[in-house]
Amino acid sequence: MNCTSKKSTVIARQDIRCPQLTEFSMLYEGHTEDISVRPPDLSPHGMFVNTHSVYPQGAILKLRFRLARTGVLIQTRSEVRYCLSGVGVGVEFIDLPADSVEAIQKEISLQSSSEASS
Repeated sequence: MNCTSKKSTVIARQDIRCPQLTEFSMLYEGHTEDISVRPPDLSPHGMFVNTHSVYPQGAILKLRFRLARTGVLIQTRSEVRYCLSGVGVGVEFIDLPADSVEAIQKEISLQSSSEASS
């Protein structure tokens, strides 16, 4: 199944998402093209990546990004769960190490604390 413009196919998010990343890169496994992206929303289980590129559901993407507040570098594989044509893709992390999950949770907590005190 490829991208769809119907928002009804979007599954409700199970986690709060945080948009603060730096040095973000994404590679479609088996391809060598550069992928143009805008900063994604992040959760401990996955993210939504804003991109005009189209990926089929189930496609595997390699992700590399640095958390903006803590500076932790995350490298993982992810699977496309849904795609909104012309908007972006929702991906779920595959085998993300526990220390990376904890780092993402800490990043989101720091972001939430910062927004609450503003």
